[in-house]
Amino acid sequence: MAKSKRIRLSDAGIARLRPGAREYTVWDRSADGLGIRVRPSGGKSYVMLRQVAGPATRISLGPVSSRNIAEARREFHARRAKLEPEREAAPARSVPPLREFVEDTWKAAYYDRYKPTTKKGVHSLVAGRILPAFGSRRLDRIRPSQVRRWFDAFSRTAPGNANYALRIFRQIMNFAIACGHVKTDPTRNIRPNRRPRLTRFMSREEIGRLHRALDEHADRGRAQQADIIRLLLLTGCRRGEIVELRWSEVEDDRLVLADSKTGPKQVLLNTQARRVLERQPRGDSAFVFPSPFDPSRPRSSDLRLWYRVRREAGIEDVRLHDLRHTLASHAVMSGVPVPVVARMLGHSNVSMTLRYAHLEDRVSVLAVFDGGVIGLFDGFRSWGRS
Repeated sequence: MAKSKRIRLSDAGIARLRPGAREYTVWDRSADGLGIRVRPSGGKSYVMLRQVAGPATRISLGPVSSRNIAEARREFHARRAKLEPEREAAPARSVPPLREFVEDTWKAAYYDRYKPTTKKGVHSLVAGRILPAFGSRRLDRIRPSQVRRWFDAFSRTAPGNANYALRIFRQIMNFAIACGHVKTDPTRNIRPNRRPRLTRFMSREEIGRLHRALDEHADRGRAQQADIIRLLLLTGCRRGEIVELRWSEVEDDRLVLADSKTGPKQVLLNTQARRVLERQPRGDSAFVFPSPFDPSRPRSSDLRLWYRVRREAGIEDVRLHDLRHTLASHAVMSGVPVPVVARMLGHSNVSMTLRYAHLEDRVSVLAVFDGGVIGLFDGFRSWGRS
């Protein structure tokens, strides 16, 4: 996913920028229109936004190795000064309405680079919530009070979705600032709704009941779905990472995922996870769990078996994503360092991991994984040292 933010650039800060799965740009607060483009390969270059007539365009100012930030700012201001006469001679360009900006400039810079699963949710909120309320308004005519009323009304029925829509709206407006259409973000003083902490994770007994229910369905011809669910618990991976897993990403003791939600990552496999993978048929498909109708594609991500087994196991309040919570929580409570768990889950910072790892619930669970995932954490400790 492409991303963009504004900070005061410094040489040390630029050196700390790390490549992601998608190209992104960090804009300089002290020189509006100057930024650092960071490519997935690790290459970094200075760029400037050029605005005369028509849409804003980016001009490369060369790699960051060619000059420091102070020199780059001087060149930026020199080039900007040369463009001023041209800008004054050009006809005044009106600020576009939000719909035009979203469907053209923002779409090309952000939306088109999202993964398909992300696009679906973003499109729903942009087309269904943001544009109906503000699409016809010019970017510079969107007032904070209007955004506040919109957000409060949305929050009364769907506080979580309202938060997500606010993040998207804020991204759009900050990009409009970077493009020179507006000076301030009308969403900047709106705080997202406070959400309850997710504290649901499974006990030793519940894990045992889940495995027994999975065993029964595996014997009834539903082994593929059952094994996907087991791997979600044993690895802490996201659903798509397991459903779309390729054999090329499976090594002896780990998964080497080429493209997870947060970019490439490695997931250590314990003995039980390796056994699950070893019993999968090795046909001509590139996928570990191929579609039964078209082996050239992965199976559907609709794991209907989950709703049956959780009912039979008496854990109907557990979501499939809570398997990830379960692994993270018990890993931390069993003594695995939080930074190691963060690496295991593919989190970019430890604070994200602490949302899953419920440290206040230190109950007697150090032997929790006797019910099906025993020995998991010895491997994680050694992986953290590698």
